[in-house]
Amino acid sequence: MHNYLKLLLFLLIMSSDALAGGVKNEPIQPLTADHDLDPKLVALGDRLFHDRRLSQDNSLSCGGCHVLSAGGADGKAESVGVGGAIGGIKAPTVYNTRFNFVQFWDGRAPTLEAQAAGPVHNPVEMNSNWGEVVSKLGNDPSMVADFYALFEDGVTGKNITIAIADFERSLVMLNSRFDRWLRGRDVLNEQELRGYRLFKSYGCISCHQGANAGGNMYGFMGAMGDYFEDRQGEITPADLGRYNVTQRTEDKHYFKVPGLRLAAVNPPYFHDGSAKTLNDAVRVMGRYQLGREISDDGIEDIVAFLFSLVGEHVRFKP
Repeated sequence: MHNYLKLLLFLLIMSSDALAGGVKNEPIQPLTADHDLDPKLVALGDRLFHDRRLSQDNSLSCGGCHVLSAGGADGKAESVGVGGAIGGIKAPTVYNTRFNFVQFWDGRAPTLEAQAAGPVHNPVEMNSNWGEVVSKLGNDPSMVADFYALFEDGVTGKNITIAIADFERSLVMLNSRFDRWLRGRDVLNEQELRGYRLFKSYGCISCHQGANAGGNMYGFMGAMGDYFEDRQGEITPADLGRYNVTQRTEDKHYFKVPGLRLAAVNPPYFHDGSAKTLNDAVRVMGRYQLGREISDDGIEDIVAFLFSLVGEHVRFKP
C-alpha cells in the first residue's frame, strides 16, 4: 500500500507540473537532460567508463556490459565478468539511470556513485579494488592530469565514482516520439495510441510511470501468480531480489521496477532474462502482475507503444 500512496502523491505533483509546462497531463512525462553537469567531469567519466583497467585483468570495462551503441546493456540473460565468471543476473540499461530512485535490481545502491563502485569490487564482475585501480591509473600521466584538473586529491576511488556517475547522468534518451506526442505533436499512429490506452487500462501504468516509465518503486515479481514456480528451475540468489539487502522475508522477490524507455531494444527481459522477446514479456507481465490474459492483438498494440518510448542519444545506434 505504501508504494501506491507514493504513486498517488507523485501523480498529483506531476499533474500540476504538466499543466503548468504545456505538456499533456499523463502519468508518463518527458525525459529531460541535466544541464548542470560539468563537461570536463563528464568527459573524464566517459573515459573511465570505457577503461578496462578498472578490472583485475584489464579485460573488462563498464562499457563491456553496458554497450551504449546497443541500448546500454549487453543482450545477455547473465552478464560475463573477468575470467568468464557468470554474473547470474541481467545487466540493466545504463541509459536514463539518473531517473531511478535506487540502482541495481535489488536497490542496494542508493546513488549512481555507489552503483559505480559495485562492479569494480564484485568478484564475478571486475574482481578488483580501489588500491589496484588507483595504482594502474596513477601510472598514466594524462589520466593523472585530468583528475588533478578536477579534484585536489587527484586519482582516488571516490573521485572515480563521482566522474563515472556524472557521465551516467548525461546518458539520457531524449526526443522520443512519445515525448513529442506528450508535447503536442501528432506523431503517434493509431496502433501506438491504442497500445498506450491498453497499457493504462490494464494497469501496467501503476508500476511503470514517471519520466522513465518505471524505476521509482519496488514491485513483487508474481503479484497475481507464482512466477517462480511456473518458471521452474532452482531459485537463485538473484531471484530473491530485495531480500538480499534487507534479509526480511517479506522482501523476497521484490525488485526495483525497471524503466521501460529502452525495453523495445534491450532483450531478454526481467532480472533472469527468461522472456526472450518483448511480446513474451508483455504476456508474462499481464499474467503474473495483472492477472490478465492479454490477447495477441493487445500485445502487439502495447509493444508498438513501447517502441515509441525509445529516444535518441549520440551514442545509441538503433
